[in-house]
Amino acid sequence: MLNLREYAAAPRLLADYLPWAALVAPGVVLNKDGAFQTTFRYRGPDLESSTESELVAVMARVNNTIRRFGSGWALFFEAVREEAGEYPSSDFADPVSWLIDEERAVAAEEAGSRFESAYYLTLLWLPPPDANARAEKALIERPERPDGAGWRERLLVFQQQAERTFDLLSTAVADIAPLSDGETLTYLHACISSRRHKVSAPEIPVFLDAILADEPFTGGLEPMIGDTHLRVLTILGFPGSTVPGLLDELNRQGFAYRWATRFIAMDKAEAEKVLGRKRRHWFSKRKSVASVLRETMFNEPSALLDSDADNKALDADAALQELGSDLVAYGYVTTTITVADTDPLVADERARHAERIINGKGFTVIRESLNAVDAWLGSLPGHVYANIRQPILNTLNLVHMVPLSAVWAGERNNRHLGAQALIEARTDGTTPFRLNLHAGDVGHSLILGPTGAGKSVLLAMLALQWQRYDDAQVFLFDKGRSARGAVLGMGGVHLDLGVARRPRLQPLKDIDQPAEASFAADWLAGLIAGEGVSLTPELKARLWQGLSSLASAPRSERTLTGLVLLLQDEVLKTALHPFTLAGPHGRLLDGDEEDLALASVTCFEMEELMQQGAAATAVLTYLFHRLEARFDGRPTLLMLDEAWLFLDAPVFAARLRDWLKTLRKKNVAVVFATQSLTDISASAIAPAILESCLTRIFLANERAQEPALRETYERFGLNTRQIEIIARATPKRDYYFQSPKGSRLFDLGLGPVALAFTAAGSPEDHATIDRVMAETEGEGFAETWLHEKGLAWAADLLTRWPGHSPAERAQSQPFRPHILAAE
Repeated sequence: MLNLREYAAAPRLLADYLPWAALVAPGVVLNKDGAFQTTFRYRGPDLESSTESELVAVMARVNNTIRRFGSGWALFFEAVREEAGEYPSSDFADPVSWLIDEERAVAAEEAGSRFESAYYLTLLWLPPPDANARAEKALIERPERPDGAGWRERLLVFQQQAERTFDLLSTAVADIAPLSDGETLTYLHACISSRRHKVSAPEIPVFLDAILADEPFTGGLEPMIGDTHLRVLTILGFPGSTVPGLLDELNRQGFAYRWATRFIAMDKAEAEKVLGRKRRHWFSKRKSVASVLRETMFNEPSALLDSDADNKALDADAALQELGSDLVAYGYVTTTITVADTDPLVADERARHAERIINGKGFTVIRESLNAVDAWLGSLPGHVYANIRQPILNTLNLVHMVPLSAVWAGERNNRHLGAQALIEARTDGTTPFRLNLHAGDVGHSLILGPTGAGKSVLLAMLALQWQRYDDAQVFLFDKGRSARGAVLGMGGVHLDLGVARRPRLQPLKDIDQPAEASFAADWLAGLIAGEGVSLTPELKARLWQGLSSLASAPRSERTLTGLVLLLQDEVLKTALHPFTLAGPHGRLLDGDEEDLALASVTCFEMEELMQQGAAATAVLTYLFHRLEARFDGRPTLLMLDEAWLFLDAPVFAARLRDWLKTLRKKNVAVVFATQSLTDISASAIAPAILESCLTRIFLANERAQEPALRETYERFGLNTRQIEIIARATPKRDYYFQSPKGSRLFDLGLGPVALAFTAAGSPEDHATIDRVMAETEGEGFAETWLHEKGLAWAADLLTRWPGHSPAERAQSQPFRPHILAAE
């Protein structure tokens, strides 16, 4: 037999030690030893937001998946913690929104490095040797296969098992997806390089080891990748018992690492053989040779036994019983944590910190020295031969130790809008949180919580940050003028519909157009019905006849007064009289021209209007109609503060039900905000709201755990642990975000500039705003307002907005980010 070792060169480069050879199918790597591997990206449940029973159920499902693997299979679980990157920049539509985002960027920079974790599972299968195939061929008669068909069949077997595993795990973890070719190469490259960048699949995807190894590897007691020093920790001993998420504390650390767990599976027969050998070994250790001879010669049992050996023999016997029950499987486990830094002292300190955490959980961990290179190689996905430290463990203990729990950082980008996340918020620990209202293509959301807990500030902040999207629109129905400062700061229009200087409306101005005439007929029918008149077919015909006559009149004469003059029915005239200039509501609805200016940011103040009964219904119905013409595909945020005002009226509830179903297609996100959960849950359209509003933000509520409120929170899909988080949260600071993607407690982290515009709701603030608006007539409001709030330095920075002309920017002081956080 030819000895190939004589002709093979000794390994000299890092590539020589890597197992990866070629890409042979989408996301499937062929290794040098003939094994196939593929990788999934996944994210498990958040430990803080999950109840004990939920965690146990998740672990049981994952255990049920892993225990199906036998000899020839290996699984690599890995958590990669890396810096989250710099605060993202955007092009804002106005200087105030831009300045507030710059303030947030500086605060994020001064808070220090932020980290987030990514989680990967690699499946590896080494097909059985050809000897097995020859034995099968001798026993089973099959048609002859062409040359080269064998490896394709094995690849198909591997892909089918990978798909089956994906299906099983998708019922257990929150998010899982297979990696593409490029994502697979990017992931493998990140495991062996200190350089972080995307790697595209080459046209001929072979010699992956040479392609991916782009830095020199230096071995020794303290190995290095390029200029980066590596420190490798390996777990040797385990605690007496395990619980789900045992090492979850590692997910919250403020440094980068690779936490890898390799599981080399065994068939049941092989596991029985290994465990039986262990049992016999420890059983024979119970008595010394002298004790056995004494028993044989004198027929006297030994009085003393080695208790440690006896306990280990019993433990091996219990393991055999667990294996026989088919509830678990056994395999060889190797867990390593690799930290790295260009400064060896920093790398040492990070290794010590990780060691303290792991030892504190009852494990025994060793910092590798002589075995450092092998330990690092053994942590690479697909490398099953390196690192001799591989104790035997069952799959249930394994799932408690691998990185299955996660701290959710939110999605970096809003995939539906094709832009970055709406808000990057603060949380406990070093992991940021990126808030998106959209779940898929649905942006409808609920904001729920008691009064005074920060609802209005959150709504204003959502409106300000929405300006980062191209051609964005914001329409806000407000109560109590809480969003007035933010809207005026953005250069928007604030319309108070209940005061003397309210805008005039002319709902009948366009009735010469068929669509507008049809709307006007329905709108007028609603007014008449609201006055207690039952519209018969005859009355409807007379109403339509009057509208048709009015449509031929000049535009300025198409008023409610003009319609009443043309109507030939006294019942209709009487019903419409309150809405004419001769009635109590005519000053709002009976204009001969319309000065309703709808800007890209428009706020409607509703508090006084909602006290006017029938007029409120008429005005809001018309405003909703006008807004529908603005829903043209641009990113639009429609916010309804104190939504119970709308849910109480059947006509509004019907319109909102329709909007929830249809506005998604027009790129509109509807946000309901209310201080009473029961208003939503008791509404006739509660099923539609709960079904359509996939994103929910809950305000802090110390009474959340009271029995009555607890039941209401549970109807919104919260579990016991999440309700407890809301009860312990700090009002006006903390918010709890819930969506199908995940949940997280966050803090907006507002600076003085943001607070100046979002928290301007006191009577004193409104008096100052009235004075500023009178002095400036709306021009330069933001700059004057910042001076009024003692933020003259921020007012000077407004001219640095990139939307200004170069000459305007040149006149301002240089931008000094440190000033923003100094106040």
